[in-house]
Amino acid sequence: MIMSAICLKAQEQTLRVDYIFSGTDKSVEISLDEMSRFDGWAGRRVNLKDVPVRGNGQICMTDLQTGDTLYRMSFSTLFQEWQTTEEATKMRKSFENVFLLPMPRSKAKVNVHLYDFFGNIAGSMNHVVDPSDIMIRQLKPEAPEHRYLLKSGVPEEKIDVAIVAEGYRAEEMEMFYADAQTAMEAILKHEPFSQYKDKFNFVAVALESQDSGVSVPGEGEWKNTALKAHFNTFYMDRYLTTLRLKNMHDKLCGVPYEHIVILANTDTYGGGGIYNSYTLTTAHHPAFKPVVVHEFGHSFAGLADEYYYDDQYVEYYYSGTEPWEQNITTLADFGSKWKDMLDAGEAELLEGAGYQSKGVYRPAKDCRMHTNKAENFCPVCQRALGRIIEFYSDKL
Repeated sequence: MIMSAICLKAQEQTLRVDYIFSGTDKSVEISLDEMSRFDGWAGRRVNLKDVPVRGNGQICMTDLQTGDTLYRMSFSTLFQEWQTTEEATKMRKSFENVFLLPMPRSKAKVNVHLYDFFGNIAGSMNHVVDPSDIMIRQLKPEAPEHRYLLKSGVPEEKIDVAIVAEGYRAEEMEMFYADAQTAMEAILKHEPFSQYKDKFNFVAVALESQDSGVSVPGEGEWKNTALKAHFNTFYMDRYLTTLRLKNMHDKLCGVPYEHIVILANTDTYGGGGIYNSYTLTTAHHPAFKPVVVHEFGHSFAGLADEYYYDDQYVEYYYSGTEPWEQNITTLADFGSKWKDMLDAGEAELLEGAGYQSKGVYRPAKDCRMHTNKAENFCPVCQRALGRIIEFYSDKL
């Protein structure tokens, strides 16, 4: 860990690696698209060799000569969600993915791999990063218009959250800043975020769109917006995402960020949250505040949905395999989850979670990850969130 930190301090640059994940419901292919670099590193500077939760995939950078781990992060992807759809059984598709790594001082090997439902590696690739490679594009970005809503310290020492405008025209930017303030206050109102408020910076990024609102393919409505977000992801009416991750990171370059919250200028209900990728939610629906907090639980900490409806095309969770998400269990390894809190009377064990009414269990009757009516995260989710915050912010 100390060696990794020393290497990082000497370089103080970010390596951006763009990949294409492609395949079908049963196949995975990972391809390197492009690498670029820019000055500064807003990511974590502690626990560089570890991940707080397994995720649905991981990327790891090791020193090519010594084999020492320099940096590791876990994540989830829209590609893996798409693999669970009926469409994935009929065709092959590709998805963009972007990862920010600390630039190594010398040649390093990068390994990226994706897991299947049973925790097995479904696809992987390795490639070498040479800091002297002339084909690593040097970026010298001009930061987009932005305004700090909360600045607890320099980006190098805090968890940096960018709240980003989507579907706001130039004349609507003051409305965006007000919406961003509302989103931040909603997040910080909840424990454990309120307890750890001083660990965070929140910056509102005013990306200008030509059109107001976002695209709704189901109604034949396509709009020209900064991040190309749209409803009807995977033909689900309320699933609001953007597939243009390269464009998103291009537009944010120049603003320090680790986590991304996108606010869509619409009153239609919807959103989505992908672990260590982004949160996207609608800013003018009455449920805006609980939804943005719920989706941030997904993207920031990888918390699972605690509701169920049993109409997904395939199941996500199977008996005999313990989910990596910290707030649900199949009882395959309940001791690693909240059994201690159950024994202490601080949590429950209720069947029905992870979209499945049977075989998957949640820790409370209600929680921010269960319904929009819940006032708080349950104690298990609060503990999981607190552990993530501490993982990012603990000092060496």
